[in-house]
Amino acid sequence: MWKLLAATATVAVALVTPTYIVGQEAPASQKSLPEQLVDAFNGVFGVHPGVRANHAKGVVLEGVFTPNASAASVSKAAHLQKKKTPVPVTVRFSAGSGSPTVPDTNEMRRGMAVKFTLPDGSVTDIVALSFNSFPVATAEEFRDFLLALGASGPDAPKPTAFDKFLSSHPTAKAFVEAPKPPPVSYATQAYFGINTFKFVNAKGVTTLARYQLQPLAGAQFLTKEHVSTKGPDYLADEIRQRVGLGPIKFTLLVQVAAQDDKTDDPSIAWPDTRKKVELGTITITKAVEDSQAAEKKLLFIPGALVPGIEAADPMIAARSATYIVSLSRRAQVQ
Repeated sequence: MWKLLAATATVAVALVTPTYIVGQEAPASQKSLPEQLVDAFNGVFGVHPGVRANHAKGVVLEGVFTPNASAASVSKAAHLQKKKTPVPVTVRFSAGSGSPTVPDTNEMRRGMAVKFTLPDGSVTDIVALSFNSFPVATAEEFRDFLLALGASGPDAPKPTAFDKFLSSHPTAKAFVEAPKPPPVSYATQAYFGINTFKFVNAKGVTTLARYQLQPLAGAQFLTKEHVSTKGPDYLADEIRQRVGLGPIKFTLLVQVAAQDDKTDDPSIAWPDTRKKVELGTITITKAVEDSQAAEKKLLFIPGALVPGIEAADPMIAARSATYIVSLSRRAQVQ
């Protein structure tokens, strides 16, 4: 399976990467935007061979997805149709850092990625963050965000490059300064699909919407006093213990865009008053025995779609290509 993923990544990277002499790294000016983004992540978090450029630390679990009757009204996608057998899912929770050893107690964004495996063997993914917006509107701006952050270490003169970037990008400033308390559990955190997708049902009716994953356990966060009592891997330890005691459930929703909502700018969150449609329930039933081995074989791509769901935000293509570049570099050290 890993060899197949690596071969797929190699072909995909060829579609987004400029041609240069094999064995030599291309000059920055000749690199594709996805390569520049991975390099920029490395500039912030360092290079850690064999792991993801971002969300490097994670834990893998498995379960099923059971669609609601209302899901088919939104999309004709195969996994959103009512059926006798639930759809298998693989779930990866992660820390929002490129360091594989970042303590779980750090204040940072978290991630939840879900891979749905359909009966015909095809897959589709959701890649969500623990914040209902993105710092910037475009992939190019996100590269610049990371470059500015990487150039703004503790010894950088003030105002730093990152200070200057935030002063001219208010949504990025709000993203950085918003509270990021560590959750009680990965299972007590809401996650948001920041990009907009076009959902098409069997009648051809389209809906522009964004994913949300809401925990049935409710949102729960640690106080500063409780954080100090937790170990560096408490979230991975806790989720394994929790799922051993019983299923963990998330409600999968879509938030529907109104006519005047920006659908190509993930830095703008839509009002909470927008219509939401429940698509179904993700039920996590077990932790993968060897999570580190499992996640090395996993690739979650926001643009891995099936008929009935289409990308409606240009950033989806750039994000997907960036993950593929990261996978290609990981594969070289396996």
